[in-house]
Amino acid sequence: MFTDVDDTLTTGGRLLPQTFQALWDLHDAGVSVIPVTGGSAGWCEHMVRAWPVAAAIGESGAFLMTSKGNTAQIQFWEDEVLQARRQQHHLEAVRPLLGEFRFAHDQRLRVADVAIDIVGKARSEVEALAQQIREIGGTVAISSVHINTWIGAYNKQTMSERLLAQWGIMAQEITDTVSFVGDSRNDAPMFAMVTKSFGVANIGPVLEHLPTPPRWISTGEAGIGFVEIAQAIIAARTASTPL
Repeated sequence: MFTDVDDTLTTGGRLLPQTFQALWDLHDAGVSVIPVTGGSAGWCEHMVRAWPVAAAIGESGAFLMTSKGNTAQIQFWEDEVLQARRQQHHLEAVRPLLGEFRFAHDQRLRVADVAIDIVGKARSEVEALAQQIREIGGTVAISSVHINTWIGAYNKQTMSERLLAQWGIMAQEITDTVSFVGDSRNDAPMFAMVTKSFGVANIGPVLEHLPTPPRWISTGEAGIGFVEIAQAIIAARTASTPL
């Protein structure tokens, strides 16, 4: 199971105890969970070292992170030096466009992308800034909390497909065995990649912006909705397992 993090696993910025337990329940049921997020390398290192997850994909597909013991291992989409250089150039190109916007608080923990805080901003303002960034050559993804922007031909879907290929999971097996849970516009590529796609209830306001909406939507929002989806998946696996 791939899953977004902000407002999908988290609720009001917090990981609720029942949501964390749902991650453990999935793990114990044999489901490999992979957070795939616009979140920074700093956040992803915490996830792979402290959460019951198989890997984490961060900064909208810029890298894949795993852990071995107490050591986090990172695989960049292209090349660490190249992506860092692109990030620095893009950061300076975006800075004059910000106006009343501000870089995300965790920008210093990022290794490849640029994140801009959009909480409390009007949608029209967010869209206007996003368009300005596209006009200077940036790729843009909009989540519930950030504009994420970068230089490079990758996104959540492409790095997820690379991970699946490394695990030998391709073609029909993706359709049969891979699921995704999300809540926002930057999850659109992932909803298009899998047939077992889930949205938490707070996805409602952005459904019209998704070329491929999730197949199922929970009744609960954010982390509570994730618990609902996790329980449904575990129940389905249990029902299909021969005694």
